[in-house]
Amino acid sequence: MDNKNVSSAKPKTGGAVFRAPLGTELPTDATSTLNSAFEELGYVSDDGISEEVSTDSTDVVAWGGDVIDTLQNSKTVTVKAKLMEVLNVNVLKAVYGDENVSGDLESGIHIETNTKDVEESSWVFDMILRGGKIMRFVIPDVKVSELGEIAYKHSEDYGYELTLKALVTDGKYSDKYIVNASEESES
Repeated sequence: MDNKNVSSAKPKTGGAVFRAPLGTELPTDATSTLNSAFEELGYVSDDGISEEVSTDSTDVVAWGGDVIDTLQNSKTVTVKAKLMEVLNVNVLKAVYGDENVSGDLESGIHIETNTKDVEESSWVFDMILRGGKIMRFVIPDVKVSELGEIAYKHSEDYGYELTLKALVTDGKYSDKYIVNASEESES
Protein backbone atom coordinates (compact mmCIF):
# COMPACT_ATOMS: atom_id res chain seq x y z
CA MET A 1 0.00 0.00 0.00
CA ASP A 2 1.27 3.45 -0.91
CA ASN A 3 -0.70 6.66 -0.43
CA LYS A 4 1.37 8.24 -3.22
CA ASN A 5 -0.73 6.15 -5.60
CA VAL A 6 -3.90 7.95 -4.47
CA SER A 7 -4.82 11.05 -6.42
CA SER A 8 -7.35 13.67 -7.35
CA ALA A 9 -7.59 15.41 -10.71
CA LYS A 10 -7.76 19.08 -11.58
CA PRO A 11 -7.70 20.81 -14.96
CA LYS A 12 -4.35 21.55 -16.50
CA THR A 13 -3.67 25.27 -16.38
CA GLY A 14 -4.02 26.92 -19.77
CA GLY A 15 -6.60 24.47 -21.05
CA ALA A 16 -7.99 21.09 -20.13
CA VAL A 17 -10.79 20.26 -22.59
CA PHE A 18 -10.18 20.18 -26.33
CA ARG A 19 -12.18 19.15 -29.40
CA ALA A 20 -11.09 18.55 -32.99
CA PRO A 21 -12.66 17.24 -36.19
CA LEU A 22 -12.81 13.48 -36.54
CA GLY A 23 -9.64 12.20 -38.18
CA THR A 24 -7.33 14.80 -36.60
CA GLU A 25 -3.94 13.40 -35.59
CA LEU A 26 -4.25 12.31 -31.96
CA PRO A 27 -1.64 12.63 -29.22
CA THR A 28 0.15 9.45 -28.13
CA ASP A 29 1.49 10.69 -24.80
CA ALA A 30 0.57 12.94 -21.88
CA THR A 31 2.63 16.02 -22.66
CA SER A 32 3.17 16.59 -26.38
CA THR A 33 1.66 19.65 -28.03
CA LEU A 34 -1.78 18.95 -29.45
CA ASN A 35 -2.46 19.21 -33.15
CA SER A 36 -3.51 22.79 -33.97
CA ALA A 37 -6.96 21.53 -35.04
CA PHE A 38 -7.84 20.95 -31.38
CA GLU A 39 -9.86 23.88 -30.04
CA GLU A 40 -9.88 24.69 -26.33
CA LEU A 41 -13.34 24.67 -24.74
CA GLY A 42 -12.62 26.68 -21.61
CA TYR A 43 -14.01 26.29 -18.13
CA VAL A 44 -15.90 23.21 -16.93
CA SER A 45 -18.18 23.37 -13.86
CA ASP A 46 -16.76 22.40 -10.49
CA ASP A 47 -18.34 18.95 -10.89
CA GLY A 48 -15.37 18.23 -13.15
CA ILE A 49 -15.49 15.48 -15.73
CA SER A 50 -17.02 12.09 -15.04
CA GLU A 51 -16.38 8.87 -16.95
CA GLU A 52 -18.65 5.85 -16.80
CA VAL A 53 -17.80 2.45 -18.27
CA SER A 54 -20.89 0.21 -18.39
CA THR A 55 -21.12 -3.39 -19.47
CA ASP A 56 -24.12 -5.59 -20.12
CA SER A 57 -23.55 -9.31 -19.70
CA THR A 58 -25.45 -12.58 -19.66
CA ASP A 59 -24.64 -15.47 -17.36
CA VAL A 60 -24.38 -18.97 -18.84
CA VAL A 61 -25.98 -21.35 -16.36
CA ALA A 62 -25.40 -25.10 -16.28
CA TRP A 63 -27.93 -27.70 -15.37
CA GLY A 64 -28.25 -27.48 -11.63
CA GLY A 65 -27.88 -23.69 -11.48
CA ASP A 66 -24.11 -23.11 -11.48
CA VAL A 67 -22.90 -20.05 -13.39
CA ILE A 68 -20.19 -21.41 -15.68
CA ASP A 69 -19.46 -18.37 -17.84
CA THR A 70 -20.42 -14.74 -18.31
CA LEU A 71 -20.77 -13.36 -21.82
CA GLN A 72 -20.32 -9.64 -22.40
CA ASN A 73 -23.09 -8.39 -24.67
CA SER A 74 -22.04 -4.76 -24.89
CA LYS A 75 -19.86 -2.06 -23.38
CA THR A 76 -20.38 1.71 -23.38
CA VAL A 77 -18.08 4.50 -22.32
CA THR A 78 -19.58 7.90 -21.58
CA VAL A 79 -18.11 11.14 -20.29
CA LYS A 80 -20.11 13.97 -18.76
CA ALA A 81 -18.96 17.57 -18.51
CA LYS A 82 -20.72 20.89 -18.08
CA LEU A 83 -19.08 23.46 -20.35
CA MET A 84 -19.37 26.90 -18.77
CA GLU A 85 -18.06 29.28 -21.47
CA VAL A 86 -21.45 29.85 -23.06
CA LEU A 87 -20.15 32.72 -25.23
CA ASN A 88 -17.22 30.69 -26.63
CA VAL A 89 -18.00 29.87 -30.28
CA ASN A 90 -15.99 26.62 -30.01
CA VAL A 91 -18.21 25.53 -27.11
CA LEU A 92 -21.36 26.43 -29.05
CA LYS A 93 -20.15 24.36 -32.02
CA ALA A 94 -19.44 21.40 -29.72
CA VAL A 95 -22.98 21.68 -28.32
CA TYR A 96 -25.04 22.51 -31.43
CA GLY A 97 -22.81 21.33 -34.30
CA ASP A 98 -20.22 23.12 -36.41
CA GLU A 99 -22.66 23.87 -39.23
CA ASN A 100 -25.29 25.26 -36.86
CA VAL A 101 -23.20 28.07 -35.33
CA SER A 102 -21.94 31.09 -37.23
CA GLY A 103 -20.48 34.50 -36.46
CA ASP A 104 -18.69 35.88 -33.44
CA LEU A 105 -19.47 38.26 -30.60
CA GLU A 106 -18.47 41.31 -32.65
CA SER A 107 -20.72 40.58 -35.63
CA GLY A 108 -23.28 38.51 -33.73
CA ILE A 109 -23.57 34.80 -33.15
CA HIS A 110 -26.35 32.79 -34.78
CA ILE A 111 -27.22 29.35 -33.36
CA GLU A 112 -29.64 27.14 -35.22
CA THR A 113 -31.31 24.25 -33.40
CA ASN A 114 -32.49 21.69 -35.93
CA THR A 115 -32.75 17.97 -36.62
CA LYS A 116 -29.12 17.50 -37.70
CA ASP A 117 -26.87 15.37 -35.53
CA VAL A 118 -23.86 17.08 -33.97
CA GLU A 119 -20.81 15.86 -35.88
CA GLU A 120 -18.63 13.16 -34.37
CA SER A 121 -15.33 14.59 -33.18
CA SER A 122 -12.21 13.78 -31.16
CA TRP A 123 -11.84 15.01 -27.58
CA VAL A 124 -8.85 15.38 -25.24
CA PHE A 125 -8.95 16.05 -21.50
CA ASP A 126 -5.70 17.17 -19.82
CA MET A 127 -5.49 16.84 -16.05
CA ILE A 128 -2.97 17.35 -13.29
CA LEU A 129 -2.82 14.61 -10.70
CA ARG A 130 -1.43 14.89 -7.20
CA GLY A 131 2.35 14.85 -6.92
CA GLY A 132 3.11 16.52 -10.24
CA LYS A 133 1.73 13.86 -12.55
CA ILE A 134 -0.11 14.65 -15.75
CA MET A 135 -2.90 12.56 -17.25
CA ARG A 136 -4.20 12.93 -20.79
CA PHE A 137 -7.50 11.22 -21.61
CA VAL A 138 -7.99 10.87 -25.38
CA ILE A 139 -11.25 9.79 -27.02
CA PRO A 140 -10.76 9.40 -30.79
CA ASP A 141 -14.45 9.27 -31.77
CA VAL A 142 -17.11 11.04 -29.70
CA LYS A 143 -20.80 11.49 -30.33
CA VAL A 144 -22.76 13.99 -28.23
CA SER A 145 -25.56 11.73 -26.99
CA GLU A 146 -27.34 14.13 -24.64
CA LEU A 147 -27.60 17.82 -23.81
CA GLY A 148 -28.85 18.49 -20.30
CA GLU A 149 -31.47 21.04 -19.36
CA ILE A 150 -30.34 24.65 -19.72
CA ALA A 151 -31.67 26.90 -16.96
CA TYR A 152 -31.45 30.62 -17.71
CA LYS A 153 -31.59 32.33 -14.29
CA HIS A 154 -30.49 35.67 -12.92
CA SER A 155 -29.06 33.99 -9.81
CA GLU A 156 -26.60 31.51 -11.35
CA ASP A 157 -24.40 30.99 -14.36
CA TYR A 158 -25.65 28.56 -16.96
CA GLY A 159 -23.69 26.02 -18.94
CA TYR A 160 -24.05 23.14 -21.36
CA GLU A 161 -24.06 19.75 -19.67
CA LEU A 162 -23.03 17.24 -22.30
CA THR A 163 -23.06 13.48 -22.26
CA LEU A 164 -20.40 12.29 -24.67
CA LYS A 165 -20.50 8.72 -25.93
CA ALA A 166 -17.21 7.18 -26.99
CA LEU A 167 -17.54 5.14 -30.19
CA VAL A 168 -15.20 2.23 -30.71
CA THR A 169 -12.26 2.94 -33.03
CA ASP A 170 -9.74 0.22 -33.92
CA GLY A 171 -11.15 -1.95 -31.15
CA LYS A 172 -10.88 0.64 -28.36
CA TYR A 173 -12.84 3.52 -26.88
CA SER A 174 -10.10 5.68 -25.42
CA ASP A 175 -6.48 6.03 -24.36
CA LYS A 176 -5.11 7.41 -21.11
CA TYR A 177 -1.53 8.51 -20.68
CA ILE A 178 -0.02 9.31 -17.27
CA VAL A 179 3.49 10.61 -16.61
CA ASN A 180 5.53 12.30 -13.90
CA ALA A 181 6.06 15.94 -14.77
CA SER A 182 8.00 18.82 -13.29
CA GLU A 183 6.34 21.61 -11.35
CA GLU A 184 6.82 23.81 -14.44
CA SER A 185 4.39 21.61 -16.38
CA GLU A 186 1.62 22.38 -13.90
CA SER A 187 1.45 26.09 -14.60
